[in-house]
Amino acid sequence: MSILDAFKLDGEVAVVTGAGKGIGRAIAIALAEAGADVAVASRTQADLDDVAREIEGLGRRALPVATDATNSEALTRLAEQAVSHLGKLTIWVNNAGGIPDGSPRYLTRTSEEQFSAQIDLNLKAVWMGATIAAKAMGDSGGSIVNISSRSAFGPQVKNGPYGAAKAAVNSLTSTLSVELAPTIRVNAVAPGPVPTENFNDCMGTETDEQRDKLLEMIGVPMQRYGTPQDIAAAVVYMASPAASWVTGQCLYVTGGR
Repeated sequence: MSILDAFKLDGEVAVVTGAGKGIGRAIAIALAEAGADVAVASRTQADLDDVAREIEGLGRRALPVATDATNSEALTRLAEQAVSHLGKLTIWVNNAGGIPDGSPRYLTRTSEEQFSAQIDLNLKAVWMGATIAAKAMGDSGGSIVNISSRSAFGPQVKNGPYGAAKAAVNSLTSTLSVELAPTIRVNAVAPGPVPTENFNDCMGTETDEQRDKLLEMIGVPMQRYGTPQDIAAAVVYMASPAASWVTGQCLYVTGGR
């Protein structure tokens, strides 16, 4: 196998949660470009149908499944439908996440209800997705990629609940990689600042001027924000044979910060 062939995903079947917009959409399309058939999941069917059409335009099969990633029964149905309609399941990307109401908070000013909502979406959904995916993959094996965050590292003033959940995702990833080895690899990709819709809502950066000011304050060495495609490229690597000896790792894609 040539080195470029090692990055191909021909014959693979992937599931991507949170695939309707932003980073999840880019991941789903990138996996299809690499050769995989993709089941895309999010809450909004119209967004999924749009992504599915783009995947099919690449010559790959697509399955749009409206799914609440915080509901274990919904995730189980998603896995079952992927296997039923696409033949198997070999890649699962736990991408659904973010700040549910778009409001970052201090830990000491977060209600129990608000904290639980962050944990349910950013940690519990990853745990449920990974365990359901592992069961569906079975002895045939596969690759699970969890989307973490740069916020998992260090103190996160005004974003404590989210940072805590993502730090826990890294721990979960490490432990699952040992539990599921050697048949299933489990890794994480941690994006830095990528100005998606949820990011702009949370950071109050609706205009170019606001985004430029924030980028200068953050001090990213590469002097630009990340793009959804930057993150998607890392996921393709983690899911591909090129990473066949990589498990339990978190790849920080942050522009050097």
